Amino acid sequence: MSQPKITPSTNLTKPKLDLSSYGPFIGLILLCVIGAILNRDFASWGNISNVLTRTSLVGIIAIGATFIIISGGIDLSVGSLIALQAGVMILVLNAVFGTLGASFATILIGIVTALAVGFVAGLLHGFLITKGRIEAFIVTLGTAAIYRAVLTQLAQGGTITFTDPKLSSLFEPLYYGTPLGIPVPILVFLAMALIAGLLLNQTTFGRYVQAIGSNEQVSRYAAINVDAVKIWAFVFQALCVSIATILYVPRLGSASNGTGLGWELEAIAAVIIGGTALKGGSGKIFGTVVGSILLATIGNVLNITSLISEYLNPAVQGVVVIVVAFLQRNRK
Repeated sequence: MSQPKITPSTNLTKPKLDLSSYGPFIGLILLCVIGAILNRDFASWGNISNVLTRTSLVGIIAIGATFIIISGGIDLSVGSLIALQAGVMILVLNAVFGTLGASFATILIGIVTALAVGFVAGLLHGFLITKGRIEAFIVTLGTAAIYRAVLTQLAQGGTITFTDPKLSSLFEPLYYGTPLGIPVPILVFLAMALIAGLLLNQTTFGRYVQAIGSNEQVSRYAAINVDAVKIWAFVFQALCVSIATILYVPRLGSASNGTGLGWELEAIAAVIIGGTALKGGSGKIFGTVVGSILLATIGNVLNITSLISEYLNPAVQGVVVIVVAFLQRNRK
């Protein structure tokens, strides 16, 4: 009896291009090519450095937001937290400058102040959400109003500034410094992206964040301490905001009710454009980095080519976010 002849199947599934992973990067490359064609100054190091430096602050915040969104949460308070941190940091520096002068101790106190405010804010968010059983949207919406109101009270409705020009000069290298010809914010952005990438992909904490975002109830059954993971995710987000604030204060030199306005939306937009699932469970730090750069590059191309009014730049960015969200609508 002859054996049946087995022939290899010709209907093998071909690998498909994962647009959620590579789409933003491809879009960024195409956008850069278009920008270089429309204006040769676009490809100059001066313009590229400017775009990346401006990207870095929102990008650092977006890196923290990636963990929150992957875990199934949201943080709407980061813009207000920046304002509060900047105001408290400047007030503390003004108070200690008379005693310590232009010294390393003064710089250290300013940095520790911003980090401490961020750490407390992150813990507050985490505990209210996990122990208080309040939705992250409500908690961070409420604290956003509280932080900005406290800053406005501290500033008496005005602006908090350095009382001595030497203080501003002391902190300038944190933003305007260029070791190896690269601005400090860019280097910090890259370092944070590397650390966050390792944290998300190579640690138990990162795996737990993704598991909780995929299915929180199953994660609890798997003996994952869901509350602790969520709390530390919000602490990490707040510390990312603190780092952005430390870099931002030397550039701005002041804090007012308008400081950081809208930054939370830019950070969330960068995360979404980078391919992180809105419903949680999956996302990549590389995608967030690309999304941050892509968002800033859109505005830069529109500015240097004068294709539309600069006042409509946020509208174009908003359209991009809506389109990306539309493409994600059926993503699990």
